[in-house]
Amino acid sequence: MDEHSASVAETEQHKRHLARGFNWLGSGIIIARITDFATIIAVLTFLTKTQVGIGSLVLSIGMVVEAFDGLGTGDALIQAKSLNERQLQSLFWFIMALAFVVGALAVLLSPAVGWIYGMEGIPIYFLALAAKQPLVGAAVIPIAMLNRELRYEKIAVVNVVSTFGAAMTRLGIAMAGGGSWALVGGYVSSGVFILAGTLWASPFKPGWHFNFESIRPLLSFGLRSAGANISDQIFKNIDYLLVGWFYGAASLAVYRVAFDLAMEPAMAVGALVNRTALPVFARVAAVPTHLREALLWSLQRLTTLTTPCMTGLGLMAVPLMGLLHDSQGHSYAAAAVPLQILAVAAMLRVATQLVTPVLMSSGRPGTAAKLSFATLLLLSGLILLAGLTVRGDAGLVAVSLAWLAIYPFLLIWSVNYLRAQWQVSPLALLKPFLAPGLVVALMVAFTLVARAFPFGGHAAARIAAAVVATGLAYGGLGLWGRKTTRDGAA
Repeated sequence: MDEHSASVAETEQHKRHLARGFNWLGSGIIIARITDFATIIAVLTFLTKTQVGIGSLVLSIGMVVEAFDGLGTGDALIQAKSLNERQLQSLFWFIMALAFVVGALAVLLSPAVGWIYGMEGIPIYFLALAAKQPLVGAAVIPIAMLNRELRYEKIAVVNVVSTFGAAMTRLGIAMAGGGSWALVGGYVSSGVFILAGTLWASPFKPGWHFNFESIRPLLSFGLRSAGANISDQIFKNIDYLLVGWFYGAASLAVYRVAFDLAMEPAMAVGALVNRTALPVFARVAAVPTHLREALLWSLQRLTTLTTPCMTGLGLMAVPLMGLLHDSQGHSYAAAAVPLQILAVAAMLRVATQLVTPVLMSSGRPGTAAKLSFATLLLLSGLILLAGLTVRGDAGLVAVSLAWLAIYPFLLIWSVNYLRAQWQVSPLALLKPFLAPGLVVALMVAFTLVARAFPFGGHAAARIAAAVVATGLAYGGLGLWGRKTTRDGAA
C-alpha cells in the first residue's frame, strides 16, 4: 500500500470512529433529552415558580462546584500517551480527597449564598450538593478510560440509564410534594446512577497506593484544562446566578424553563463532542490534514443533529409555554420569547463547540481556558448590564439577547484561529451549514402553511405542526447524508 492509500485508509478509520461515537452517543443524547423534556414538563406542574427558582439556583452552583472535581485530570487521562495502574491508583485518591474538600467548602459557604439571595433553607440543600461530589469524583477515572478506549456503546448506555434514573427520581419527589427537593434530589441521584453505570462499564478497583510524583504530569495538564472547564461551567450558569439575584426566584423559574428547553440540547452536544471528538482528535492532531477532515466531518454531523431540534423548539415556543402552568395555576407564557431567542443562540453555540477539543487535542488547554474566560467575562458583562437597566419580563428577554450577542464574536475568533493554525478556509466551515439552513427555511414555511388550515392556529395544532416539521427535517437530512456518503464512496 502506497503512502497516499495508507493516509486515506487511516482517515476513513478515524471517520468510522467518529461516526460510531456520534451514532451511539447521539442516539443516547436524543433518548436522554426526550426523557428530560417529558419529565421536566411534568415536574413543573407539581412545583411553584419559587420552588423551581430555588432548586435552579442550587443546581447552578452545584454544577460550578462539580467542575472542580478531578481538576481536569479526566481530560489529561484521555490525551496521555501512556498510563500505568499505579498512576491511576494515586490519581484516584487525589481526586477523592479533592472532592471531599470541595464539598466541605461549598457547605461552609452556603449560609452566605442564602443571605445574598434572601432564600431560606439553602444550607440543607448544599449538604446534598456536597454529597454528590465524591460520587462524581469516583467516576472520573472510569469515564475517562471509556472515552480513551472509544467505548462509545457503553458510554451511551450509561448516559441513558443515569438520565432515566435521575428523571424518575425527580418526578417521584415532585409527585410526593417534595418541592425544590425534586430538582436537587434528581441532581444528586444522577451522581449515584453515573457512578454505578461507569463502574459496570469500566470496573476500577483502587489499590492502597499513592505517589504524588507519578501523577504530576497529569495534574500539570489537568490544571490548565480545569481552567477551561471551570470557566465553562460558570459560563453555563452565570445567567442563573445573576437572574436569581436581579429578578428573584419566580422569574428565575421562567428563565430556567426557557433556557433548559433551548440550551440543554446544545450543552448535551457539547458533552457529545468532548466524548467523541476529543479522543479521536487527540489521535490525529499530529497530521493536520487528518484533523481538518475530522473537524469538518464532525461539524457536518453536529449541525445535522441539532438544527431541526432548535428550529422546532422555536416554532412551538409560544403555544407550548402558553399551555404550561405551575402548581398554583400561574402561566409560563413569559418564557416563550426568551425560548425563541435562546434557540437561535443554541444553533450558534453548536457551531463553536468543536474549537475546544481541537485546542485540547493539540496541546493548548491554556488557550482553551483563556477563550472560555474571555467569553465568560463578555456574557457576564452583558447580563449585568441587562439586570441593571431592564426590569420585569423584558429583563429575561434582555438576558436571552446577551447570549445571542456573544456568539458572533466567538465565531469570528474560531474561524480566524482555524484558518491561521490549521488552514481551514471560511468557505469550508460554511459548507456544513448549507443543508441545515435550507431545512430551517422549509420548516418555517411548512408551519406557516399549516396555520392556514382550519384549526391550524390552535395551540395543539401549532405544536403538532412543529413536531411533524422536525421529524420531516431529520428524515430529509438523513436521506441527504446517506446519498452524500454513497457519492463520496463512489
